[in-house]
Amino acid sequence: MPRAPRFWWQTRPTLAATLLRPLGWLYGMITLRRMRQPGAELPVPVICIGNFVAGGAGKTPTAIAVADMLARRGETPFVLMRGYGGRLAGPVEVDPAGHAAADVGDEPMLMARHVRTVIARDRLAGARLAHGLGASVIVMDDGLQNPALAKRLKLAVVDGASGVGNGLCLPAGPLRAPLVDQIGEVDAVIVIGEGEAGRQVAAAVRSQGRPVIGARLEPLASAAQRLKRREVLALSGIGRPEKFAATLREIGATLVAERAFGDHHPYTDGDIAAAIAEAMARGALIATTEKDWTKLAARWPDAEANRLVVLPVRLVFAEQAPIENLLAGAFRAGPIRLNR
Repeated sequence: MPRAPRFWWQTRPTLAATLLRPLGWLYGMITLRRMRQPGAELPVPVICIGNFVAGGAGKTPTAIAVADMLARRGETPFVLMRGYGGRLAGPVEVDPAGHAAADVGDEPMLMARHVRTVIARDRLAGARLAHGLGASVIVMDDGLQNPALAKRLKLAVVDGASGVGNGLCLPAGPLRAPLVDQIGEVDAVIVIGEGEAGRQVAAAVRSQGRPVIGARLEPLASAAQRLKRREVLALSGIGRPEKFAATLREIGATLVAERAFGDHHPYTDGDIAAAIAEAMARGALIATTEKDWTKLAARWPDAEANRLVVLPVRLVFAEQAPIENLLAGAFRAGPIRLNR
């Protein structure tokens, strides 16, 4: 997937954004109308983890954290994903041992190592498969704007550093629909990390009477320790590679080079060889994300295994009670919430 235009993330709309604004308005209205269509009901709750913008905001670690909380409540959660970048249309349960990222997508491969995961381009068919396999609750990773399923709980994830960029809709900006209208369609907003952009979104959310839940991404301590005070080349193919670079600096690594590709990048042997050669020339380790490792693992040369450090991150909520209360509410008696 190509990198998002830089002008999306500037505080004020540039000339390019202004010229594209009418198209953005039209796109946003179409998306909003789609969001408000009624969805099919299931016998089990559907909890949607989505975002207001195109690109990465932290949905996948949030879905993992939510699924883990549900499991601790005694539920049997399944995560439902589209399977972007994979050749299989589904519905199919992801098998980490039998599938590859090329089959099901990189994010489902990561997810399936934590919680049972189904991919399906037809979300209703995927949800039915998950229910048939024993799911007592379905966590949708993405799909906030998809009307296929009625949702008991809708959570939007916002990156605190980037917020909603210039505040315009695709293709003029990163928003999928106007922010104020999307806020009205969700039950709560999770802001990950600090930043003025995130604080502005949080203020807009609170002004509409929706709760804001703070959270942060914490790197796995053992991996972080290996990178501390070491020269590092950052290798990633994610939506916001600057977030990965910032994390490396925060844990004390010295970033000497970056090789950042577009989101869901299909790595080649040439990509890997070039990264290794540059790291060797600089005497550096190579750090990558857990998501990227789902594609790199099969291609990485054994002789260079010690040079690579995979840096997993986990979502930690600032307070547990607010999110736990929201999840509990999804199981209380009452009609399933239809998309408005």
